[in-house]
Amino acid sequence: MTTDRTPTPLRLAVALDASDPPVEEAAAPALFAPGHWTRLARLAERGTLDFVTLADSFAGPGIDAAATLARVAPETRHIGLVPALTTTHTEPFHLSSTLATLDWVSRGRAGWTPSVSATEAEAALFGRRQGAPPAALWREAGEVADVVARLWDSWEDDAEIRDASTGRFIDRDKLHYVDFAGEYFSVRGPAIVPRPPQGRPVTVADLTDEEPRGALAPHTDVALVRAADPVTARDLREELRARVPGLTVLVSLPVELHGDGEAAGLAGLLADWAAEGAADGFHLCPAEPARDIVRIVDTTVPLLRERGLARDRYEGATLRAHLGLPRPDSRYAPARESA
Repeated sequence: MTTDRTPTPLRLAVALDASDPPVEEAAAPALFAPGHWTRLARLAERGTLDFVTLADSFAGPGIDAAATLARVAPETRHIGLVPALTTTHTEPFHLSSTLATLDWVSRGRAGWTPSVSATEAEAALFGRRQGAPPAALWREAGEVADVVARLWDSWEDDAEIRDASTGRFIDRDKLHYVDFAGEYFSVRGPAIVPRPPQGRPVTVADLTDEEPRGALAPHTDVALVRAADPVTARDLREELRARVPGLTVLVSLPVELHGDGEAAGLAGLLADWAAEGAADGFHLCPAEPARDIVRIVDTTVPLLRERGLARDRYEGATLRAHLGLPRPDSRYAPARESA
């Protein structure tokens, strides 16, 4: 069957961290060098990808994902920056400040992936609480995602005055208490960082499993799903869109490219999955980022462009613009204006 419908460019993202992290001690120093992460992000930007992700964990030695991408931000111009942040041992007030700061530093290119820390070893690092069942941790993550967005909204967009002649920095009437009280914590607010350039940084959540799906779907802008075939991916996409109409859904795919022929094959695979309605795009998880991202950018992306499935330039300045997402208004501003 033929169709005259113009192909829609896919949303494309890539993980900067290896799907199979290197265990050699010799490889460890490179992972702590800022130039390593900047080079990878710039590669992805050269391919006009929407965003990069960077994992984080308390489970073992590693870098702080948000701090690393804050370092990368001034060295890039367009690519979205999406660190994973655990909600289990991190206060939502601090998370909101960290992500608002990343959005300011990157001029509106920040996102985040909520994650949980489920082990007793991770809990022991903090000594404040014991480990909890995954269902409880994901319910808590849903609360965190909710209150973090409320804190971003607690400053109206024009709350800053910055009038040196009068000594007024903010209009206090345009700052709001969030007064959140949930199952796991309460937060009064307002935030201490002005409202981010995007209004709210983009929430990118892995919703493959039911527990995070039930807790995070209402607070998610971009859903990631893991699937072994396009039919499974399409079913997950349809289920998620039934819960959240219009939700952007990307399939997370492991990638291991040993040559340009395999990189060309990846373009065909992505095109075939897209034709099956499996996803709005793909989150590629390379086995060796320094090797695989080059091949994705130099071979896979150009072949997708030839099919009309990848853009050749950035048309907006923020991550929300890349993804076609609107900039949300502060939920508290209408209450003030109608009072």
